[in-house]
Amino acid sequence: MSQRHENEFDGYGSFPVLRRRTVVAAAAVAAAATTVVGAAGSAGAATRTKNGLRVGAGKAKFTPDASILPLDNFTSVHDDLYVRVLLVESTSRSFVLAVLDLTSISAEAVALMRTAITAATGVAAADIMVTVTHCFSAPHVAASTASAGAAAYVRAIAAATRTAVADAVENLRSAQVGYGSGSADVNVNRNVLTADGYWLGVNEQGTSDDGVYVARFNDLDGNPIAVLTNYNVQSCVMQDSKTADGNLPITSDLAGAAMAHVESQYSGAVGFWLVGACGDQFPAYRAKRYTIDKDKGWTYGVDLQDAGFALLTAQSERLGNEIVRVAQAVTRYESGNNVSVRLLTDTVTTTQMTTDHPDGPVKTATYTPTVSVDIPLWVFQVGKGVFAGVEPELSTSTAIAIRENSPFSSTFVMSMFEGGAKNMPDRWNYDHYTYEARDGFYVQGTAEKVAARIERLIKSLG
Repeated sequence: MSQRHENEFDGYGSFPVLRRRTVVAAAAVAAAATTVVGAAGSAGAATRTKNGLRVGAGKAKFTPDASILPLDNFTSVHDDLYVRVLLVESTSRSFVLAVLDLTSISAEAVALMRTAITAATGVAAADIMVTVTHCFSAPHVAASTASAGAAAYVRAIAAATRTAVADAVENLRSAQVGYGSGSADVNVNRNVLTADGYWLGVNEQGTSDDGVYVARFNDLDGNPIAVLTNYNVQSCVMQDSKTADGNLPITSDLAGAAMAHVESQYSGAVGFWLVGACGDQFPAYRAKRYTIDKDKGWTYGVDLQDAGFALLTAQSERLGNEIVRVAQAVTRYESGNNVSVRLLTDTVTTTQMTTDHPDGPVKTATYTPTVSVDIPLWVFQVGKGVFAGVEPELSTSTAIAIRENSPFSSTFVMSMFEGGAKNMPDRWNYDHYTYEARDGFYVQGTAEKVAARIERLIKSLG
């Protein structure tokens, strides 16, 4: 893991209230399974069994049809949007992870997805995890009652989910899992000090974690089934950027392009983007960008238009190449009945807050507490790796704290679960009145409280 620290740094959707649930999905078995150690892709010694770890993956596009455009101001399509489904089965229980190329997703669409997944797999709704890539160049998912276009969009998401999960079921097979990490200098802290306070931009000295965290699932012959990547950045290279002819194009942006690169290297495998701490991280180069002058004055709106896609290609290939390098370097795999597969869920009770709408930098702001809310948490273990997910956008320092306190050698920390929610800032962002703090949902101290609860959940897995 590579971290970049700021010198003075000191340390959307809705969800029903949950009771604490602890699900142990891997039952004890009499026979010991084999742990494969060797070059990536060499799995000949693995025990071939219907028991133990089995994995299937599928994907399908849900790009809005041209007939319903414009939708949410988008008027054209540059590349397709996908839902990707990972089915993970242990000896006694199954789980599903679904990832969509979206900024966020409505509770209505999530419910339809869960219905489709349960119908195809028998997996209970509580064991289905839904998240998004936090892509800003895809239409928001409005209620199906909002318009005919919105209804068609929701139907497309549900239909694509049915196709993707059917492929995952069809491709389900005995599997092995291995983990690795690297780094890619694609993200950058977006908190920039202007003459009027902190605002959005590029802060090379700000806190970032450019770690690239990878999970590789193979079949027992070493052929990749799925490659999962956890990286800390908003997928917004093309956000607000129009083409020369005035169109606002739909694109899966950085996340989708990076996964397309990974999938091009592993025929038949599906790439999954698991967005990490994205509340304070931009791609270093954006098509429509913020600039700051020597007097700390800021502007927004310098648009490279069509040329911006060159920035997208360059950064996605850079990140994609590192993902593939890490995946190729994985040498230790687990398979069979010894792979623990467990899902823990919990909630943290906190208070929501409101403040002024962040449309520019300020030097002071008032944070007003409102109502008590529960923030759901997910901790999903597969062997020696653990995936911790929350609804809100996390600050980098929060993700770093969770990862550094985890006893697992591979710890993925993810934002935007269950359709996503607004920011959950750390103390520094509150103290400096950043965009993240003023666009947040929760009172100060919530991030630290959530991190502590996740750390306890992870440690309880033993």
